[in-house]
Amino acid sequence: MQATLTFLGTGTSMGVPTLGCDCAVCRSTDPRNRRTRTSVRIAYEDRTILIDTGPDFHAQALREGVHRVDAVLYTHGHADHVMGFDDLRPLSFHVQGNLPVYADDPTADAIERIFDYTFRTEDRYPTSARVKVHRLSMTPGAELDLFGAHFQRIPVTHGRQQITGYRFGGVAYLTDMSDIPAESVPLLQNLDVLILDALRREPHSSHSHLDKSIGFVEQLKPRRAFFTHMSHDLDHAATDAMLPPHIRLAYDGLQISFEIS
Repeated sequence: MQATLTFLGTGTSMGVPTLGCDCAVCRSTDPRNRRTRTSVRIAYEDRTILIDTGPDFHAQALREGVHRVDAVLYTHGHADHVMGFDDLRPLSFHVQGNLPVYADDPTADAIERIFDYTFRTEDRYPTSARVKVHRLSMTPGAELDLFGAHFQRIPVTHGRQQITGYRFGGVAYLTDMSDIPAESVPLLQNLDVLILDALRREPHSSHSHLDKSIGFVEQLKPRRAFFTHMSHDLDHAATDAMLPPHIRLAYDGLQISFEIS
Protein backbone atom coordinates (compact mmCIF):
# COMPACT_ATOMS: atom_id res chain seq x y z
CA MET A 1 0.00 0.00 0.00
CA GLN A 2 1.07 3.59 -0.57
CA ALA A 3 2.50 5.47 2.41
CA THR A 4 3.97 8.90 3.11
CA LEU A 5 6.74 9.77 5.54
CA THR A 6 7.01 13.35 6.81
CA PHE A 7 10.10 14.60 8.59
CA LEU A 8 8.60 16.43 11.57
CA GLY A 9 12.07 17.41 12.75
CA THR A 10 15.64 16.85 11.55
CA GLY A 11 17.74 18.59 14.18
CA THR A 12 20.09 17.51 16.93
CA SER A 13 19.23 17.65 20.62
CA MET A 14 19.96 21.39 20.83
CA GLY A 15 18.00 22.26 17.70
CA VAL A 16 18.98 24.65 14.92
CA PRO A 17 19.22 27.60 15.39
CA THR A 18 21.05 26.68 18.58
CA LEU A 19 20.45 28.97 21.54
CA GLY A 20 23.26 31.48 22.07
CA CYS A 21 24.89 30.73 18.70
CA ASP A 22 25.60 33.35 16.05
CA CYS A 23 27.09 31.09 13.36
CA ALA A 24 26.13 31.40 9.68
CA VAL A 25 23.78 28.38 9.77
CA CYS A 26 21.98 29.61 12.89
CA ARG A 27 21.55 33.03 11.23
CA SER A 28 20.58 31.53 7.86
CA THR A 29 17.37 32.61 6.13
CA ASP A 30 17.13 29.22 4.35
CA PRO A 31 14.14 27.51 6.03
CA ARG A 32 15.83 24.14 5.51
CA ASN A 33 18.43 25.22 8.08
CA ARG A 34 15.74 25.54 10.76
CA ARG A 35 15.76 22.10 12.38
CA THR A 36 13.50 21.09 15.22
CA ARG A 37 14.19 17.94 17.23
CA THR A 38 14.15 14.70 15.26
CA SER A 39 10.89 12.81 14.63
CA VAL A 40 8.85 11.42 11.72
CA ARG A 41 5.23 10.74 10.87
CA ILE A 42 4.22 7.75 8.73
CA ALA A 43 0.77 7.89 7.14
CA TYR A 44 -1.09 5.11 5.30
CA GLU A 45 -4.68 3.94 4.96
CA ASP A 46 -5.94 6.85 7.11
CA ARG A 47 -3.57 5.81 9.89
CA THR A 48 -0.83 7.89 11.49
CA ILE A 49 2.23 6.38 13.16
CA LEU A 50 4.84 8.53 14.90
CA ILE A 51 8.44 7.64 15.59
CA ASP A 52 9.46 9.62 18.70
CA THR A 53 7.86 12.70 20.23
CA GLY A 54 10.52 15.25 21.03
CA PRO A 55 10.16 18.56 22.88
CA ASP A 56 9.05 20.28 19.65
CA PHE A 57 6.22 17.84 18.92
CA HIS A 58 3.41 20.30 19.73
CA ALA A 59 4.69 22.84 17.19
CA GLN A 60 5.49 20.12 14.64
CA ALA A 61 1.99 18.65 14.89
CA LEU A 62 0.41 22.06 14.37
CA ARG A 63 2.69 22.80 11.42
CA GLU A 64 1.95 19.50 9.67
CA GLY A 65 -1.72 19.19 10.61
CA VAL A 66 -1.38 16.07 12.77
CA HIS A 67 -4.97 15.68 14.00
CA ARG A 68 -4.82 12.03 15.02
CA VAL A 69 -2.27 9.44 16.05
CA ASP A 70 -2.87 5.69 16.00
CA ALA A 71 0.43 4.48 17.48
CA VAL A 72 3.83 5.77 18.59
CA LEU A 73 7.16 3.98 18.24
CA TYR A 74 10.15 5.11 20.28
CA THR A 75 13.82 4.73 19.45
CA HIS A 76 15.30 5.49 22.89
CA GLY A 77 14.67 7.45 26.05
CA HIS A 78 16.76 10.59 25.60
CA ALA A 79 15.02 13.90 26.23
CA ASP A 80 15.05 15.06 22.61
CA HIS A 81 13.04 11.97 21.64
CA VAL A 82 10.51 11.57 24.46
CA MET A 83 9.80 14.94 26.06
CA GLY A 84 6.77 15.61 23.83
CA PHE A 85 5.06 12.53 25.26
CA ASP A 86 2.63 14.64 27.29
CA ASP A 87 1.45 16.38 24.12
CA LEU A 88 -0.14 13.09 23.12
CA ARG A 89 -2.86 13.76 25.70
CA PRO A 90 -5.51 15.42 23.49
CA LEU A 91 -4.74 13.06 20.61
CA SER A 92 -5.18 10.03 22.87
CA PHE A 93 -8.70 11.10 23.83
CA HIS A 94 -9.90 10.27 20.30
CA VAL A 95 -8.54 6.70 20.34
CA GLN A 96 -10.86 3.87 21.21
CA GLY A 97 -9.31 2.36 24.33
CA ASN A 98 -5.71 3.47 24.86
CA LEU A 99 -3.18 4.86 22.39
CA PRO A 100 -0.58 2.11 21.86
CA VAL A 101 3.03 3.12 22.52
CA TYR A 102 5.90 0.78 21.63
CA ALA A 103 9.38 0.90 23.13
CA ASP A 104 12.21 -1.40 24.14
CA ASP A 105 12.66 -2.07 27.86
CA PRO A 106 15.13 0.77 28.70
CA THR A 107 13.01 3.30 26.79
CA ALA A 108 9.75 2.11 28.35
CA ASP A 109 11.36 2.37 31.79
CA ALA A 110 12.44 5.97 31.06
CA ILE A 111 8.99 7.01 29.81
CA GLU A 112 7.23 5.45 32.78
CA ARG A 113 9.68 7.12 35.19
CA ILE A 114 9.58 10.61 33.64
CA PHE A 115 5.81 10.61 33.11
CA ASP A 116 4.90 8.61 36.21
CA TYR A 117 1.74 10.70 36.73
CA THR A 118 0.37 9.24 33.49
CA PHE A 119 0.71 5.65 34.66
CA ARG A 120 -0.25 5.81 38.34
CA THR A 121 -3.39 3.93 39.28
CA GLU A 122 -4.30 6.05 42.32
CA ASP A 123 -4.90 9.80 42.39
CA ARG A 124 -4.65 9.89 38.61
CA TYR A 125 -5.22 13.23 36.91
CA PRO A 126 -8.45 12.86 34.88
CA THR A 127 -6.98 14.23 31.64
CA SER A 128 -3.73 12.27 31.70
CA ALA A 129 -2.79 10.70 28.38
CA ARG A 130 -4.72 7.50 27.71
CA VAL A 131 -1.85 5.32 26.59
CA LYS A 132 -0.67 1.75 26.95
CA VAL A 133 3.03 0.94 26.74
CA HIS A 134 3.90 -2.23 24.83
CA ARG A 135 7.45 -3.49 25.38
CA LEU A 136 9.23 -4.50 22.20
CA SER A 137 11.09 -7.74 21.88
CA MET A 138 14.83 -7.04 21.91
CA THR A 139 15.38 -9.67 19.19
CA PRO A 140 16.89 -8.18 16.01
CA GLY A 141 14.27 -8.15 13.28
CA ALA A 142 11.38 -8.69 15.71
CA GLU A 143 8.19 -7.75 13.86
CA LEU A 144 5.27 -5.63 14.89
CA ASP A 145 2.03 -5.47 12.89
CA LEU A 146 0.34 -2.08 12.95
CA PHE A 147 -2.90 -1.79 11.00
CA GLY A 148 -1.78 -4.08 8.22
CA ALA A 149 1.83 -2.85 7.95
CA HIS A 150 4.89 -4.60 9.32
CA PHE A 151 7.55 -2.80 11.35
CA GLN A 152 10.85 -4.49 12.22
CA ARG A 153 13.14 -3.62 15.12
CA ILE A 154 16.65 -2.84 13.86
CA PRO A 155 19.25 -2.63 16.66
CA VAL A 156 21.78 0.19 16.25
CA THR A 157 24.58 1.48 18.47
CA HIS A 158 24.29 4.93 20.06
CA GLY A 159 27.62 5.44 21.76
CA ARG A 160 27.81 2.72 24.43
CA GLN A 161 24.15 1.75 24.33
CA GLN A 162 21.97 -0.21 21.95
CA ILE A 163 18.82 1.57 20.77
CA THR A 164 16.05 0.80 18.30
CA GLY A 165 15.83 1.65 14.63
CA TYR A 166 12.89 0.57 12.48
CA ARG A 167 12.32 -0.88 9.04
CA PHE A 168 8.90 -0.61 7.43
CA GLY A 169 8.46 -1.72 3.83
CA GLY A 170 11.49 -0.54 1.87
CA VAL A 171 12.35 2.22 4.36
CA ALA A 172 14.74 2.06 7.32
CA TYR A 173 14.85 4.81 9.94
CA LEU A 174 18.07 4.86 11.98
CA THR A 175 18.36 8.04 13.99
CA ASP A 176 20.91 8.67 16.77
CA MET A 177 23.24 5.91 15.65
CA SER A 178 27.01 5.78 15.77
CA ASP A 179 27.32 2.31 14.28
CA ILE A 180 25.32 -0.53 12.74
CA PRO A 181 26.05 -3.89 14.37
CA ALA A 182 26.74 -6.87 12.12
CA GLU A 183 23.49 -8.55 13.17
CA SER A 184 21.51 -5.64 11.70
CA VAL A 185 23.18 -5.51 8.28
CA PRO A 186 21.13 -8.40 6.79
CA LEU A 187 17.96 -6.60 7.90
CA LEU A 188 18.91 -3.54 5.84
CA GLN A 189 19.20 -5.08 2.39
CA ASN A 190 17.15 -4.08 -0.68
CA LEU A 191 16.10 -0.72 0.73
CA ASP A 192 14.32 1.93 -1.27
CA VAL A 193 15.07 4.60 1.36
CA LEU A 194 17.67 4.68 4.15
CA ILE A 195 17.30 7.46 6.72
CA LEU A 196 20.19 7.81 9.10
CA ASP A 197 22.02 10.05 11.51
CA ALA A 198 24.64 12.49 10.17
CA LEU A 199 25.33 14.83 13.06
CA ARG A 200 28.20 16.94 11.72
CA ARG A 201 31.42 16.83 9.69
CA GLU A 202 33.74 15.82 12.54
CA PRO A 203 33.55 12.39 14.25
CA HIS A 204 31.44 12.09 17.40
CA SER A 205 31.42 9.41 20.10
CA SER A 206 27.70 8.61 19.90
CA HIS A 207 26.55 9.78 16.46
CA SER A 208 27.56 9.05 12.89
CA HIS A 209 29.19 11.96 11.09
CA LEU A 210 28.84 12.96 7.45
CA ASP A 211 31.58 10.85 5.85
CA LYS A 212 30.74 7.82 8.00
CA SER A 213 27.08 8.05 7.01
CA ILE A 214 28.04 8.27 3.34
CA GLY A 215 30.04 5.09 3.93
CA PHE A 216 26.98 3.32 5.36
CA VAL A 217 25.00 4.29 2.27
CA GLU A 218 27.74 2.92 0.03
CA GLN A 219 27.79 -0.33 2.04
CA LEU A 220 24.01 -0.89 2.16
CA LYS A 221 23.25 0.46 -1.34
CA PRO A 222 19.70 1.82 -0.88
CA ARG A 223 18.10 3.42 -3.92
CA ARG A 224 18.13 6.76 -2.08
CA ALA A 225 19.17 8.05 1.33
CA PHE A 226 18.33 10.98 3.58
CA PHE A 227 20.37 12.28 6.50
CA THR A 228 18.75 13.55 9.69
CA HIS A 229 19.61 14.55 13.30
CA MET A 230 21.92 17.29 12.02
CA SER A 231 23.61 20.09 13.93
CA HIS A 232 24.39 23.65 12.87
CA ASP A 233 27.69 22.35 11.46
CA LEU A 234 25.90 21.41 8.22
CA ASP A 235 24.56 24.15 5.96
CA HIS A 236 21.78 22.60 3.90
CA ALA A 237 22.53 24.00 0.44
CA ALA A 238 26.32 23.75 0.67
CA THR A 239 26.24 20.19 2.02
CA ASP A 240 23.64 18.97 -0.46
CA ALA A 241 25.76 20.33 -3.30
CA MET A 242 28.69 18.07 -2.40
CA LEU A 243 26.67 14.88 -1.87
CA PRO A 244 26.03 12.21 -4.52
CA PRO A 245 22.62 12.72 -6.20
CA HIS A 246 20.98 9.77 -4.43
CA ILE A 247 21.87 11.18 -0.97
CA ARG A 248 20.14 14.31 0.33
CA LEU A 249 19.87 16.13 3.61
CA ALA A 250 16.35 15.90 4.98
CA TYR A 251 14.63 19.04 6.25
CA ASP A 252 11.65 19.76 8.45
CA GLY A 253 8.44 19.20 6.50
CA LEU A 254 10.00 17.10 3.72
CA GLN A 255 7.65 14.32 2.55
CA ILE A 256 8.62 11.14 0.73
CA SER A 257 6.32 8.47 -0.71
CA PHE A 258 6.99 4.74 -0.53
CA GLU A 259 5.32 1.33 -0.46
CA ILE A 260 4.55 -0.29 2.88
CA SER A 261 3.23 -3.76 3.55
